[in-house]
Amino acid sequence: MRALTWHGTHDVRVDTVDDPEIINPRDAILKITSTAICGSDLHLYDGVIPGVLPGDVLGHEFMGEVVETGSDSTLKKGQRVVVPFTIACGGCFHCNIKQYSACENSNPAEKQDMSATLYGHPMAGLFGYSHLTGGYSGGQAEYVRVPFSDVGPIVIPDHLEDDKVLFLSDILPTGWMGAENAEIEPDDTVAVWGCGPVGLFAIQSAIVMGASKVIAIDHYPHRLELAKQLGAEVIDFRKTDVREALMEMSGGIGCDAVIDAVGMEAHGFAIDNMLDIAKQKIGIGADRASALKQAILAVRPGGRVSIPGVYGGMTDKFPLGALMEKGLQVRTGQTHVQRYTKDLLEKIEDGMLDTTFLISHRLPLEDAARGYKNFREEQDSWTKVILKPGMEQEKAA
Repeated sequence: MRALTWHGTHDVRVDTVDDPEIINPRDAILKITSTAICGSDLHLYDGVIPGVLPGDVLGHEFMGEVVETGSDSTLKKGQRVVVPFTIACGGCFHCNIKQYSACENSNPAEKQDMSATLYGHPMAGLFGYSHLTGGYSGGQAEYVRVPFSDVGPIVIPDHLEDDKVLFLSDILPTGWMGAENAEIEPDDTVAVWGCGPVGLFAIQSAIVMGASKVIAIDHYPHRLELAKQLGAEVIDFRKTDVREALMEMSGGIGCDAVIDAVGMEAHGFAIDNMLDIAKQKIGIGADRASALKQAILAVRPGGRVSIPGVYGGMTDKFPLGALMEKGLQVRTGQTHVQRYTKDLLEKIEDGMLDTTFLISHRLPLEDAARGYKNFREEQDSWTKVILKPGMEQEKAA
């Protein structure tokens, strides 16, 4: 089959690789109909996530048609399903309390030491996201093996096209959980750093949850316009002092809740961010956390900090004193996708949530390398890229 593989920093290629096979009775094989490039895929592309090996198949946002099932799978051939990017067994302690992204069994035992050394406990398995998370082949491919297929995938009704439901795999539940972790109340002023796909869905979710005012912070004009269309007020951090503006927009109190939807590769001109950029380039594991630092300083005392943005290493000059002295609550983590998919699918069907507004480009799988390059370098206009296996190149939009 054809699949997008990693070969080094800024070097991804569509290669011919072995077709996936059923390994465990709970497995299923999907024929991919739609797959997307995620902002966190760019962390792999930029070489800032350890444990990625040449030839690894990337991609964790995908859906498709069931073409083969193991004897214990609950799926049926011909069903259309969206697959959560988090792989969960459904039976361990954490799965039983619906903390699916902390599953104890989905990361194979022989691969757990690397993440356990970094984080104190092993990570759960994720599709297409390095050997830290199990080394599973991802879904930017013609076919993919889905472990624990009796737990994760959600069956999609035939009347809903792929574009409306694909993002149930990751970014929609991630944005929703990011807003949920902010514990939004009706009179709240909520600030969201980052108007990429997760940030835009966090903005949309915060508005649906009843926030009185949502403020979006970014520097890309088109992304800020998308946030404005959702109902947010906007700040261009390259033109405005963000903390000063947020104090004014919140009546001098500070935001009730803040959401960092940027993560480890934050932009910005602060001296500590410039140093972190240099550290990342020489590979010493420094996350660029300027958005998170700014959010902690901007939130009001007693406020809430939600961090759906991806971090993977360490950061310097962290405002730990502000975190403690202001009495802030912090919630973060990889998304417990399986907890949210049924409810969010209903909201899509009811028209409460729109997931198609951020799609900017649809490309054949064979053009995936171009999609990565432009998604990274043209972030204002390439807001979300969908890859379609089998799509003719001349029909690409």
